[in-house]
Amino acid sequence: MTLPQLNRRLSLETPQKVPDGAGGYNTIWVALGVLWATCEARTGRERGEGGAPVSAVTYKITVRAAPVGSPSRPRPEQRFREGTRIFNIRAVIESETDGMYLTCLAEEEVVV
Repeated sequence: MTLPQLNRRLSLETPQKVPDGAGGYNTIWVALGVLWATCEARTGRERGEGGAPVSAVTYKITVRAAPVGSPSRPRPEQRFREGTRIFNIRAVIESETDGMYLTCLAEEEVVV
């Protein structure tokens, strides 16, 4: 097995609901920490959303594993941030039988 090159510095963020003052809530993103990762683009497509074209690319993002329940273990409702780029996590898979790495299937959307 070839070990992944963890050469991308990604911030792991989780959503948090805060009251909006009118009986509802807004979602803000709270940084949980930094993970080193390798990112591999998979597939891409373009679709229309609200009258504007949106480019969506899926990524396979590999990070070091963390125990289940640990705040540093990515979950599907979370996201990675790299500067202004956002990678929404769709699924998390243990990539090896010894549990050393996690594979996160994520999607980046860009309004064209």
